[in-house]
Amino acid sequence: MLRFVDPVVWMWQLQRQLNPPISYPAETQHHWVPLAQISPAMQLAVIASEDQKFPQHWGLDIDSISAALSSNQRGGTVRGASTLTQQTAKNLFLWPARSYLRKGLEAGLAVLMEMLWNKPRILEIYLNIVEFGPGIYGVEAASQVYFNKSANQLTTTEAARLAAVLPNPYRLNAAHPSDYVWQRTQWIKNQMRLLGPNHWPPS
Repeated sequence: MLRFVDPVVWMWQLQRQLNPPISYPAETQHHWVPLAQISPAMQLAVIASEDQKFPQHWGLDIDSISAALSSNQRGGTVRGASTLTQQTAKNLFLWPARSYLRKGLEAGLAVLMEMLWNKPRILEIYLNIVEFGPGIYGVEAASQVYFNKSANQLTTTEAARLAAVLPNPYRLNAAHPSDYVWQRTQWIKNQMRLLGPNHWPPS
């Protein structure tokens, strides 16, 4: 049903509300927008930063999973290798704690989503539910908070700045970027340039 109906609430948001972090605000911000109202730069920025194989894979990146498993076996920790589809599945349906059980469920849901949805729908849901800052859900809310504009007006630099904080939106700040965020923003812009506009959307 979620192929056609926009989710009203999702598990990541519920987890935050039931067990809020210290910096979580009393009122959250969220405004759903269709993918057509999100700038192409923003769409490409998250692909460049989070999952460059997104247009081609079927939900899982086997090479990254193999590398992560090797790293985990050596270090004894669960290292991520999540595609955008897996991240969407986690945010929609699962809990934030790292474990092999959650990663297994995440992988299964990602494959199922790829079978039932198309790539634009997966990216649309991801960009509308991912947290860009404490209680700031989705790219439209983030665009308004950080740049006082709609998501369809984001420039390449602004899009890369938003994508740069996604690994940890509680430690990284798009409004007041640290040197690390600026460096990551530049790296994302370079990756966007290398991928080129033909990388996304799929033909």
